[in-house]
Amino acid sequence: MASRERSRQIHEQALRYLPGGVDSPVRAFAAVGGDAPIVAYGRGSHLWDVDGNEYVDYVGSWGPLILGHAHPSVVRVLQKAAERGTSFGATTELEVELARLVCAAVPSIEQVRFVNSGTEATMSAIRLARAFTGRDKVLKFEGCYHGHSDGLLAKAGSGVATLSLPDSAGVPATFAVETLLAPFNDGARVEALFDHRGEEIAAVIVEPVAANMGLVPPREGFLQLLRDVTTRSGALLIFDEVITGFRLSAGGAQMYYGVVPDLTCLGKIIGGGLPVGAYGGRREIMQLVAPVGPVYQAGTLSGNPMAMAAGIVTLKVLQNEGVYRALDEMGASLAVALREAARAAEAEVCVQQIGSMLTVFFAAEAPHDFDAARRADADRYARFFRVMLDAGVYLPPSQFEAMFVSLAHQESDFDRTAAAAREAFAAAR
Repeated sequence: MASRERSRQIHEQALRYLPGGVDSPVRAFAAVGGDAPIVAYGRGSHLWDVDGNEYVDYVGSWGPLILGHAHPSVVRVLQKAAERGTSFGATTELEVELARLVCAAVPSIEQVRFVNSGTEATMSAIRLARAFTGRDKVLKFEGCYHGHSDGLLAKAGSGVATLSLPDSAGVPATFAVETLLAPFNDGARVEALFDHRGEEIAAVIVEPVAANMGLVPPREGFLQLLRDVTTRSGALLIFDEVITGFRLSAGGAQMYYGVVPDLTCLGKIIGGGLPVGAYGGRREIMQLVAPVGPVYQAGTLSGNPMAMAAGIVTLKVLQNEGVYRALDEMGASLAVALREAARAAEAEVCVQQIGSMLTVFFAAEAPHDFDAARRADADRYARFFRVMLDAGVYLPPSQFEAMFVSLAHQESDFDRTAAAAREAFAAAR
């Protein structure tokens, strides 16, 4: 077992100053147990902790590091950007260039507004949808996580599911009542809700590929059904592509599946690993955003030059021919290796994979909704996780999060992962 004594000491200090010793709940390892490594640095597909332990990293800062850690082109542009100034609270040419790249790539986006996080993006998109439609209700799906704004924490996945929180304390009932819920992939329930309350619904917001209950792809026709029912009722369709945007394809899940929403929320990759978010859509909708229209949203650090510079470099690398084919092949290769390791260990698991995202579910069948995902054996996943960590493979510390492959991963990483997985699956049976 790898020693993490220095990490343990730092965590004890952190408990004095940070709630739970962390700045985001899943980092506390509450769902998997053991000592969380305190990260020192990353290079390519690997992380090192303060104790000197090296890990193959499949978290990738929860998705944005599609080029890997400290990609030389990103590092160079950040160094140059820092020399010019880290923040201005004023428009820069970098914002315009990144906006051009985003609008050119994402089918639904004619205009875009940059913000600082995925939470800001989804919160702002919903405000905009309510203003555009003159309605109040929002339909979301059980297990889909859209950030921690008050109205969207109803049956959220991700860290809320990891910690078994009912939703969140501090959210007024009057806020939650405006949120309608349906099971993910349940088109019949969606149609029933619209039959009864369609005139009240401003928007449907969905992760087109759910990645916060573990990875759960949409059933065939589900996204198109959402497009059709919202169009008929006059509601807007919002794709939360904070994770899938520029991850599944250059145009995100909407290009991958051929279903175009009215508004799209982005984050993660478009900042090259720095804090960023964005929302965008048709020009007629976006023209309601201040200063042009009456929907107020602002942020001093929005369009931060450091994040814009890193994002531009990242998106330009992703324009290279064959990038997404390579990512798809690597994701599929890792999934096959994990399935073979599970069979060798006679462990009952299923590996769900799409593109460069995947999840190992300790379940007999791949889940199609949140209830099925929650039936996966989280205790077995925790045992599996701890053995993998000690073998130098860093996985998401939760059954309800996705793994990510980057362009920096090599076949040697997958070989090391498969060897560790055979032992870990055996220990988790």
